[in-house]
Amino acid sequence: MKKLINSLLYASLFMVALSFTSCQEEFEEVGGDQQETLMAGSNTADLIVKTSTNDGSFDNIVDGASCIAVKFPYTVEVGGIQITIDSREDLHLIEEIFDEFDDDEDILEFLFPITITHGDFTEVVIENKAQLRELAEECREGGEDDDIECIDFVYPITLFTFDINEQQTGTVVIESDKDMRRFFEGLGENDLIGIDFPVTLKKYDGTEIVVDSNAELAMALEAAKDECDEDDDDDYNDDDFDEERFDFCLTQCPWQVREVVRDEVALTDQYLEYLMNFTEDGKVTVIDRAGNVLNGVWSVRFTDRGPLLTLEFDILVDFNLEWLVYEVGEHTIKLHAEGGNKIIMKQLCDDDETDPNSLREILKECEWVIKKVKNQGEEIDRLLGYEFKFMAEGVVTLSNGENTSEGSWEIGYNSEEVISLLITFGDEPAVNFEWPLRDLANDRLKFEVDEIGYELVLQRVCDDNANDGDVVEIRNIFKEGDWTVALYKEGEVDTTTDFAGFTFNFTMNHLVVATLGDMGTATPGLWRVLRNHDNMLKCYLNFGGDHDPLSELTDDWYFESVTDTRIELQSESGDGTLETLVFERL
Repeated sequence: MKKLINSLLYASLFMVALSFTSCQEEFEEVGGDQQETLMAGSNTADLIVKTSTNDGSFDNIVDGASCIAVKFPYTVEVGGIQITIDSREDLHLIEEIFDEFDDDEDILEFLFPITITHGDFTEVVIENKAQLRELAEECREGGEDDDIECIDFVYPITLFTFDINEQQTGTVVIESDKDMRRFFEGLGENDLIGIDFPVTLKKYDGTEIVVDSNAELAMALEAAKDECDEDDDDDYNDDDFDEERFDFCLTQCPWQVREVVRDEVALTDQYLEYLMNFTEDGKVTVIDRAGNVLNGVWSVRFTDRGPLLTLEFDILVDFNLEWLVYEVGEHTIKLHAEGGNKIIMKQLCDDDETDPNSLREILKECEWVIKKVKNQGEEIDRLLGYEFKFMAEGVVTLSNGENTSEGSWEIGYNSEEVISLLITFGDEPAVNFEWPLRDLANDRLKFEVDEIGYELVLQRVCDDNANDGDVVEIRNIFKEGDWTVALYKEGEVDTTTDFAGFTFNFTMNHLVVATLGDMGTATPGLWRVLRNHDNMLKCYLNFGGDHDPLSELTDDWYFESVTDTRIELQSESGDGTLETLVFERL
């Protein structure tokens, strides 16, 4: 495909700013509206294209290439195990297999053919490993792609087109990065366009900025290029911690020593189960197996290789080195230094104690919202957002905010000696099962028997998130009036008209009612706004599976943008299709 956008070298910020005031090729005032225009081959347009480029770095663990992404679903073979990858979350399964042993060779094989997506959102079918390797070599390790990932556009954005006489010829509403890239790909280098300002941008840390002109837009995009680590390499173990997040992870809970190698000599027996506590003021204490306390200090610096952690002790000299943090997994940290030096430690937080009594107490502390239920491989969408409340004497309730059913529960070991949750409900067979615990971390419980397609994922919610100001504010916005669906898209398929005439009223007790017409049928559903285990704000909508087209809205959505009159939600389906749902207030 012929590239229509010039790839121009960046000038300094000063020269960019100067060009906006002195160079008429960049933009001109048009008509009485003082509309700024820019050329499709300009530096500003180039920055827009790079910001709207499809980021392929999230799946580098499978393709080793940051400028392409493999389209879901696809199947890989890792360590003799075939895994179907349906979403980004499934990529963690591959890393878990790779991380199981440190001294084995991690080999991943695709079951071809696969489809890859380029930065410009074009798709290509790859038939074999040689074709994939050829593409990967173009953007492998080092981040050779040109995309700007540290800042994003908040859509929709309205663009105008102009003819050579600077008369407006058209208007287009851009709803996504894909729309933006395709719009610019269809322009000639000297075509003129205009932007309907103000435009909102969201930075990598979640903060938003508003720009009111071409000059402000270019400066914001240019400044954001190097503000974050875009992770454009195929080192899946680096985990890309910024300093604040790394310090928090290190000081959050004690660490138990599991393995020590110094100068190629194994010292694990000497230091096994020592406890190491890091504090925010740079101090570290170690408690040995006899209860003796050894004091030291720690510091960290960040390099292109990742965090470098320095430990200094007067007595514990085998730990005295500048260690490369080559992996930070769930509750595990691995340190490495040249010359055959290694430390592996496991984090011991209060919720890591997974004996039956501890799990019982954890379950009774708060409510637990259903994030996913799979029964014999089939997802039970009608239970999304339902809330378990585990109580004393083995009583458990399951509620959608309006209706509540009661059952029994118990914690024990199954036949394979795995801690399990046994749930029994007379009127809800989908959750009646002996659920083996597979993961307990960050306010989330995961139970699973993968071989037969059973999975239950629960999100802990204490006091209905009443102390979370963001959650409360968004809930209040939802409840302030009636809403309509202004947009519903699955990928490129726009089915907004299916919801014409529906009015949505969000009420207390997590009840939402969709009414068709002034005197039409009222369909009840469930809605929740909560902060997820990964600290993301989520909106759970559930109209069950028997209320077309409303059942299409049943999903756990994340918030793209929220105002008093407009709420934009997005979700990624199992096949990787991006779904967009926009509510506008009447």
